[in-house]
Amino acid sequence: MLALSAEGILPKVDYAIFADTGWEPRAVYAHLDRIEREIAAPAAIPVLRVTSGNIRNDALDPEHRFASMPLYILNKDGKQGMTRRQCTGEYKIKPIKKKVRELLGYPYPQRIPKGVFVEQWVGISTDEFHRAKDADVRYMRNVHPLIDMGWSRSDCTRYLTSLGLADTPKSSCLGCPFHGNAQWRQIRDTNPDEWQDVVEFDAAIRQGNARANATGNKLLGQAFLHRSRVPLSEAPIDHVTAAERAALQSGSADADELENGEPDGCSPWACRGDTAIPEQSEFGLAT
Repeated sequence: MLALSAEGILPKVDYAIFADTGWEPRAVYAHLDRIEREIAAPAAIPVLRVTSGNIRNDALDPEHRFASMPLYILNKDGKQGMTRRQCTGEYKIKPIKKKVRELLGYPYPQRIPKGVFVEQWVGISTDEFHRAKDADVRYMRNVHPLIDMGWSRSDCTRYLTSLGLADTPKSSCLGCPFHGNAQWRQIRDTNPDEWQDVVEFDAAIRQGNARANATGNKLLGQAFLHRSRVPLSEAPIDHVTAAERAALQSGSADADELENGEPDGCSPWACRGDTAIPEQSEFGLAT
């Protein structure tokens, strides 16, 4: 959408906003630098980088209020669960809202007058139309230009390729539990230091929320980054396990999702995770 706006195919936007969780792959930051330099700057479109902090550091800091990642849980009785997903709201939506309020001239806690709003473009294509949502505040109105243009993901890929941007990386936290096996392999096989980073994080969260542990909350189970609920360094990311094969045959699992991860990702206002995962207690892991 930024390129379409810069080229005049879509109207010129006032700003582009990138919500930084602090734990993106290096390739994402390098790509952001490139499109800012080669596309946004020549079109005089400011790229604003906003953040609520570093999600990796915050998750391991017992002094920090924890916005839970959707970790896979193996309970003591052998049952499986998953923690509530709060990270999209805390590390993406929250800092974007804060910046939008500043741009409108009404930083929190000022009341924004009725009728004052921004038009916010959300990059959802026609094959993802089910993800199109309204913002949950009156001062932001979501618009979906790619759907309005009738563009599918393939159309977007062809357009990016024509601009020399065929290698656009997926924006997601380095240690996102919704990675598929292909993404885990890509990290392991091409970025040894990033792989070591996520393996160490996976080991560190085994006993759950650092803040909960520090305050003596009862541990309900062990936490893992990989859906197999084994340490990431040992996870079956190179093959389909017997359990996964049985799940595929029963229809309770999707082959593409196992390989490529959750299709909906965690884009602000396009995240299904918060509704797909049952509500848990603030510090509990699963029940």
